[in-house]
Amino acid sequence: MGLPSVMVLPLLIVIAAGVYYIYNEVIHFMSKSLVRNKVVVITDAVSGVGTECAHLFHKGGARLILCGMSWDKLESLYDSLTSDADPRETFAPKLVILDFSDMDSMEEVVAEVMECYGCVDVLICNSSMKLKAPARSVSLELDRNIMDINYFGPCTLAKGVLPAMISRRSGHIILVNSIQGRVSIPFRSSYAASKHAVQAFFDCLRAEVEEYGLVVSTISHTFINSSEPAPLTEPSPKPNALAAFIKSQLTHGVSPSVLANEIMQTVNRKTKEVVLAHPIPRVALYLRSLFPPFLFAVLAAGVKDSMLAQDMQ
Repeated sequence: MGLPSVMVLPLLIVIAAGVYYIYNEVIHFMSKSLVRNKVVVITDAVSGVGTECAHLFHKGGARLILCGMSWDKLESLYDSLTSDADPRETFAPKLVILDFSDMDSMEEVVAEVMECYGCVDVLICNSSMKLKAPARSVSLELDRNIMDINYFGPCTLAKGVLPAMISRRSGHIILVNSIQGRVSIPFRSSYAASKHAVQAFFDCLRAEVEEYGLVVSTISHTFINSSEPAPLTEPSPKPNALAAFIKSQLTHGVSPSVLANEIMQTVNRKTKEVVLAHPIPRVALYLRSLFPPFLFAVLAAGVKDSMLAQDMQ
C-alpha cells in the first residue's frame, strides 16, 4: 500500500534535510582533515574572528602561528587552545608579536614567522582598523595609520611569505576584507579607501601567482556582529513586515563563528572569491555596477537624513 499523497511532501523535506545535514558534516570533517599538519598564520589571532579561527584550525591539527599586538592576550589564547587539547592530535601554537602600525618592524616579523617552521601553507590576513567620521575631519596622520594596518601591513606580510610559497609551488593566501572594499558608505572614507586598495592588490596578486600553483582568496563580509541577542522583553506591536525585513538586513552583521567557518571552507575548497553578505548589501553591489547614479542618490539622501536627525537632537 502506497503512502498517502499528503505525506509525500513532508517525507521529501525530511529526506532532503537529512541529506543536507550529512553533506555538511562530511564537508566539515574533510575541511579539518585537509588542514592537518598545515602551517597556518593568523595575523590578528586575538580578535573575535581570529580566536574562532584559531580554535577551528587547532582542532583540525594545523600548526598554528598566532600573531597579535598583545603578548598577554596571545598567551591567554595559547592556554585556552592547549588546556584541553590532545598533544597527540594537535600542535602547540607558536606566538609572534605583530603590529601593522609599526611598518619598520615588518622585516623582523616576516623573518620570525618563517623561522617557526621554515614555510607557510596558509596565510590568513584578518587584521583591520575601522573608522567612522566625515572625510574632512580625518587627519592625514590617521589616514596613513589606517592604510598601514589595512593595506601596507597585509601586503608586506604576503610579499614576505611569497618566495617560500613560490619555491614550494604551494600556498594559500586569504584576505578577510570588508564589503566596503567593493562599495563605499559615507563617513567611512579612510576605511573604505584602504579596503578598496587591499582588494585591488590581492586581485592582482591572484593572477600573478596562479602559474606557481598558489591560491589567493578574498572574503568580503559585512560588519562583524559579536554581540549576543538582546533578551526578550514585553511584547511590542508588530512592525510592518517589509520594514522589519529591511531593518534586519541592515542591523545584523556576520558573527565571528560564521566567518571563521567560511574561512575554513575557503581553505578547503580553494575558493577565490567569497561575498558574505545579506541581500541588501548584495543589491548595493549590483547597483554600483549597473545603476551607479541611483546608488549615489540613495547614499546622498541617507547622509542628508542623518544630518537632519542630528540637528533635531
